[in-house]
Amino acid sequence: MAQRRTNGSKLLMTVLCVVAACRAVPVTDLLDRASQRSDRLHSLSTMLTQELKMPEMAPLCLTISAAFSVQVVTNSPSRLQDSHFPPIGRVIMPRPAMCHTSSLQTPNDKEQALQVSESDLLSLARSLLRAWVDPLLVLSSSANTLPHPAQNSISNKIQELQEHSKSLGDGLNVLSGKMGPAAQTMSLLPYRGGNDLGQDKISKLINFQFLLSCLRRDSHKIDSFLKVLRCRAARMQPEMC
Repeated sequence: MAQRRTNGSKLLMTVLCVVAACRAVPVTDLLDRASQRSDRLHSLSTMLTQELKMPEMAPLCLTISAAFSVQVVTNSPSRLQDSHFPPIGRVIMPRPAMCHTSSLQTPNDKEQALQVSESDLLSLARSLLRAWVDPLLVLSSSANTLPHPAQNSISNKIQELQEHSKSLGDGLNVLSGKMGPAAQTMSLLPYRGGNDLGQDKISKLINFQFLLSCLRRDSHKIDSFLKVLRCRAARMQPEMC
């Protein structure tokens, strides 16, 4: 029992020392690290989106539920060039407005982002990142049985995405503590898509790809906001950001 208490005390001291060290790091350095993480996050989501692209298909009708799920309902199938995919038609992807984070009002470009306060930009980045905790779990579990020839590679990248997302989130939490109450507020963006991305192979692939496209869009926003913050912290001219 005494040994357990000693080990527990050592672990607690280690954690406290790490937190204290992080809080002693200048904001500019923290933003540099956060920008590197967010850049990798966006790079990974982009690579995954490209890797998951499906071959050309012939016309086909799909039904899309409110949770963005799709099901194949009609039409004569055509043979695909890639034999790994079952024969299906041209996919009608859900609209970006169906992403679970679409309700969050964010700057549309760099010029608009430059008009937003530092605290609000960080709050937006943290809100978007937090909104992907549950969907990343869904992507991770679905990737294990994804009917795709690059399944192993996709699964490994999803795991790396989770690690970078967690690391970035921890860093942004420290940053928010340095930037005041406004930066610590977060908007709730619940994911209601469920754990099941589809009963058949086509629905699963399409829903997986759509969820990734939403992640890629949001990771780009997070990366852009953090780069603007880093630019401001370094007191660069707006045109240099």
